Amino acid sequence: MPHHLIFEGAELTGKSWIIAQIYDFIERKYNQDKKTLNGCHWFNCDNNIFGTEHGNPCIQKYIEILRILNNKNVIFEKLHLSDMVYNKIFRNVEIDYRREEKKLFELETKIILCTIKEDISLISKRIQERLKSIPHFRRVMQSPEWYINQQREYLKEIKKTKLPYLIVDMTEIPNKKHLNILKWIGEK
Repeated sequence: MPHHLIFEGAELTGKSWIIAQIYDFIERKYNQDKKTLNGCHWFNCDNNIFGTEHGNPCIQKYIEILRILNNKNVIFEKLHLSDMVYNKIFRNVEIDYRREEKKLFELETKIILCTIKEDISLISKRIQERLKSIPHFRRVMQSPEWYINQQREYLKEIKKTKLPYLIVDMTEIPNKKHLNILKWIGEK
């Protein structure tokens, strides 16, 4: 059975890092020809569309892509929960993705929610690390308290989902949390 995974969580929680660990394991295990990376498909959906009028139409297309790749391993880095959280925070708009969740459920999609300890100094450190690797992040950077609030919104939304989910504490990086995730999805 292929894996259909959505990694969600506030900015700076280590999603990209943990996805890289999971992707590497799944892609290597299921790669079929050693000429292309066809064992797993990773879509970074965090392209500044969530919280805008483009979020919903793009999510519809990502679900369509998942239908096309139904027999393949697929990882989404952020999807509908992110659009819900960003719309709430940026535009004070509530988005209803129950129909989309039904489709995702039928496609046996699971969510991994990445969280971190609510620690101002930790978040400040992660902001500085992000600025070193992605200088343009400065244009959208928020206060550490903002990211704590964002995480709280994700925690509220995850409790409403009908999809299976796992909450992973990413306070420490690097870590071995990918082993817990692999076990949860039936790979270890």
